[in-house]
Amino acid sequence: MHPDWVDSIKDDWPKVWQAVESARIISGDDMAAFLCWLGVRVIECHRVLKPTGSFYLHCDHTAHAYLKTLMDAIFGKKNFRNEIVWDYTFRLMDLPRFFNRKHDTILFYVKTNNAKFTMPKTEWTREEIIRTRKQKIHVDENGEEWIWMPGGRGNSKNKRKKIADIIEEGKAIADVWPIPTISSSSKERVGYPTQKPLALYERFIKASSKEGDIVLDPFAGCATTSVAAERLGRRWIGIDIWDGAHKTVIGRLQGETQAGMAWGESVYYSTAPPVRTDDGEVAAPTLKLKRARVEPPGPKMSRAEMMDALIEDFGLVCQGCDREFDDKRYLQLDHNTPRSDGGLNHISNRVLLCGPCNRAKSNVYTLSGLRRLNRKNGWMAG
Repeated sequence: MHPDWVDSIKDDWPKVWQAVESARIISGDDMAAFLCWLGVRVIECHRVLKPTGSFYLHCDHTAHAYLKTLMDAIFGKKNFRNEIVWDYTFRLMDLPRFFNRKHDTILFYVKTNNAKFTMPKTEWTREEIIRTRKQKIHVDENGEEWIWMPGGRGNSKNKRKKIADIIEEGKAIADVWPIPTISSSSKERVGYPTQKPLALYERFIKASSKEGDIVLDPFAGCATTSVAAERLGRRWIGIDIWDGAHKTVIGRLQGETQAGMAWGESVYYSTAPPVRTDDGEVAAPTLKLKRARVEPPGPKMSRAEMMDALIEDFGLVCQGCDREFDDKRYLQLDHNTPRSDGGLNHISNRVLLCGPCNRAKSNVYTLSGLRRLNRKNGWMAG
């Protein structure tokens, strides 16, 4: 795992780090490294996501459980909306050890309760309505067909509705989506191994945005999001590390949207990183500083380097209660001024604490405040 990623998560997203550590204990270092790699990217997406925005994460059976925990840690479990089952209806081989795997999962989260959402609808048929409701059709004096339907959320009483009106309104989509994968002969396929069908992405975009809204895909190599967003009248941003992504986006836009050949000149393309407008703050919602803080000059140190430097200066001693230890595993790296109050990640703002002192300090006390608390409660050594 990249040390900068680890430091960023440990310092500002402790719940995310707990999710990573749990995955490492249960499933090994590879899974932990994957969650760490993905976690810092999802954290940044969460930072730039508007209060009205939504986030969709695709995963398969190998990491689904761990990714759900990771997403809960970043977005909050109250902002979880759906576990969507993408049923791609193929792979009908005989497998001797387990059932055929024919679905992936999409985790759907929002940033706030103000997130936009429009329920997608599919078509009803008269036969489906009758079969679903399991009741007789009532015909009035004008020859109109009626049937009893549920009263809706918060209303237990059924109400009588015209079958013609029900068909016109359409059927609300459930959380199981039978959408086929892209066949090898499809014109939609561009050869990208993880390419998803346009129909899948169009459903996300229709449900969680309006015309003119911005759609972001940070893994936009096969251009599916760009094409789907353009077809639906949304503005869009695509990011990808692959050098060929730009050409793929242009090619698909030219071949699969109404704009045609104009796209070669209309898409803004840049290889330079975007300029940040947040004073360079780490992507943590708890960091609401009254003013921008400047880190003192000097080389940037990793957590491990800070730990070693503080041990060299102070020994294996908790700076909160003055207890000595014979193993550095009993000491934890924390901030003097809490991050929630604008404390820096620089070594000048770091202290070594034992576990009980770290928990008592939390994000409330400075080191001097913690020592006053320990003296008051009789927790100091000696």
